[in-house]
Amino acid sequence: MAEFDVASTRKSLFSALLDARDRFGGDKVALEDLERQPITFGRLVLGSLLLGRKLANRIAPGEIVGVLLPNVQAIAVTLFGLNAFGRVPAFLNFTAGIKNLKAACEIGQIRTIVTSRRFIEQSKLDDVLADLSEGREILYLEDARAGITSFDKVRALFESWWARRIHRRAGIGPDDAAVVLFTSGSEGKPKGVVLSNANLVANAYQVKAHAGGVLKDDDVFFNPLPVFHSFGLTAGLLTPVLNGMKSVLYPSPLHYRQIPKLVAGTRATIMLATDTFLQGYARAAGENDLSSVRYVIAGAERVKEETRALWSRHGTVILEGYGATECSPVIAVSLPDRNRPGTVGPLLPGIEPRLDPVEGVHEGGRFFVRGPNVMKGYLDPDRPGAILPPADGWHDTGDIVSIDAAGLVSILGRAKRFAKIGGEMVSLAAIETVAQSLWPTFNHVVVALPDPRKGEQVILITDKPDADRDELLRHARDQGFPELWVPKAILVSAIPVLGSGKTDYAGAVEMARRLQPML
Repeated sequence: MAEFDVASTRKSLFSALLDARDRFGGDKVALEDLERQPITFGRLVLGSLLLGRKLANRIAPGEIVGVLLPNVQAIAVTLFGLNAFGRVPAFLNFTAGIKNLKAACEIGQIRTIVTSRRFIEQSKLDDVLADLSEGREILYLEDARAGITSFDKVRALFESWWARRIHRRAGIGPDDAAVVLFTSGSEGKPKGVVLSNANLVANAYQVKAHAGGVLKDDDVFFNPLPVFHSFGLTAGLLTPVLNGMKSVLYPSPLHYRQIPKLVAGTRATIMLATDTFLQGYARAAGENDLSSVRYVIAGAERVKEETRALWSRHGTVILEGYGATECSPVIAVSLPDRNRPGTVGPLLPGIEPRLDPVEGVHEGGRFFVRGPNVMKGYLDPDRPGAILPPADGWHDTGDIVSIDAAGLVSILGRAKRFAKIGGEMVSLAAIETVAQSLWPTFNHVVVALPDPRKGEQVILITDKPDADRDELLRHARDQGFPELWVPKAILVSAIPVLGSGKTDYAGAVEMARRLQPML
């Protein structure tokens, strides 16, 4: 593990980009996407100044700006361009539905949305954008590009030489807001998370320091995860770029057949994804499509043994990590020599943990963290423009966690994902693990519903067509688990998934509640 210097993180995103350009060279490739037109660090700075000034002419200083774009180079140029001139991008989850998008715009007081006509047309989001445009100005990147003159290009070229001075005029401090992200809403209503410049720079530098000699300057990251998801933003875009490595952006994680081909074409060495997506890529890949990938960094959901086995056939090691949007997001990640299935590795440097006891839970505790990557705060829905900071800098992850003597973190489950059955606290995640060990090639989620006799009842939702409760009961007994842990009923269905790749627990509970009378 390399040394981590908190003082080095006290800068803006654009300043960190300039540092990477100056350290690794303006001619080094920073980004690539589906179009296969690489952009260097020098061109990224130039493009950010050019686009950023055009957008800043239409947007007030410090204003939160909605950004509705896919994973392509333009989203990175937009991010750094807005930051260069002191505007704050709020990345909108275009898979969340119009209700959640409108709620996000209201919480963030978003009056302007930056998007692309080509993206809106290809994604069939015309009706969504029409609803969002009521009372808001829509800025299209195509119009911004069309308005760029020869004078603008020459000016941006000169400004790229004096970029620090130009950026300094924006007055952006390390503790000022850099982005607004909206939590996925996997367990309820999304919140607006404000991450400062220092939060994001710190997390990008923490990952590099944590990985030590694992990451190399010539590594190529492949990132199919959307930037509206913090894992895709920081781990997939900022960590490689701000540390002088190349990031390949791909617009949708759902293209199981296309992604392995592009991984092969770009010779990607590091890949980021969730367990659900990783299974799809490994099964669809040709014999040598994934052979260049040394490591997969997996997050957002527990990695199954079947997934590890699928990727091991391609010679790839999966390193499971853990994070939260409020922590920019990476909190812990496994390393090649500290990679034990069932854990998410050691904490990143600079993160201070706290485990508070939970009644009825005998192992671990409720996990709180404090450090330079912990958010500035939540947008206050009741006071426009106000931010609710974490108390004394501590973020409550809402997870029940244990940390062993070797410093390896194990996620025992969400505090909300424990059911009280017959007076005993039962982890729904643990029950999912039991089902997974019996039916490893299928996906499972366990939910709890009210029960008038036992307090709560547990229901298993699985995509195994012939899942049998008696078989599960026998397996649980063989594994030493009490019958109390076995789901009362099994619902065979596709598992609800959010656009970020996470299981949609709120959707799963609603599905079980709706179908409960039929079980």
